Amino acid sequence: MGISKKFKSLLLVGVLVASLPVTTLAKGPEKKVIDYVALGDSLAAGATPFGKKDFGYPDYLAKRFEQSQYTVDFDNFAVGGYKSGDVVNQVLTNPDVIASIKEAEYLTIDIGGNDLLSVVLTKGDVPAAIGTTAAKIDFILKTIDSLNPNAKVYVMGYFNVLPYMPGQEVLLPILDTFNGAIEHTAIVNGDTFVPTAKIIAKDYPTYLPNPADIHLSLEGYQAVAKEFWKYIDKSKNN
Repeated sequence: MGISKKFKSLLLVGVLVASLPVTTLAKGPEKKVIDYVALGDSLAAGATPFGKKDFGYPDYLAKRFEQSQYTVDFDNFAVGGYKSGDVVNQVLTNPDVIASIKEAEYLTIDIGGNDLLSVVLTKGDVPAAIGTTAAKIDFILKTIDSLNPNAKVYVMGYFNVLPYMPGQEVLLPILDTFNGAIEHTAIVNGDTFVPTAKIIAKDYPTYLPNPADIHLSLEGYQAVAKEFWKYIDKSKNN
């Protein structure tokens, strides 16, 4: 009895499949590569409450992307002590920063906290400092947009870095006004504001364990990263 053409075809397919390497058969879909850029001050750079540098919230965000099946090209240009003017200089003159922004799908930034803190601690002109800082943040966001109009930009609102200091009835309204200015600036530039004050206020002893230092613990940075991720996760497929 002759072998039918259909049977011969099936047999040939079976031989070809059997000859393929196991790794080829087991390989799933390739991960999507994304470019993520972080700008900011010591909070993004990973300063911790007891003088060591570790993971900041951008590092935890990069891990979140990886857990969501992305391959992440991550550049963190944050520097401890940076003020808004320093980031203005970065986005205008630093060739590495400029090149990375042009390639980025996602960008996070926290800046301005040091501008305000220095004025609060020296009892300077707070309203003027907020206005000046907001104007610089606006310039930064506009510059980012001119370099890469397609990047999704997330701007952090600040938490209370001085929760153990007397005079909270004065400090908290200042923080609210400052965050309001940052939020407005983010919105008018088509970017996303990420509030963090409430989540950190839920557990100051855990998140800000050193009353003499303004920096978060690793648990605090994870909490901030989680707040960012809520907004990033909503927009990933948009």
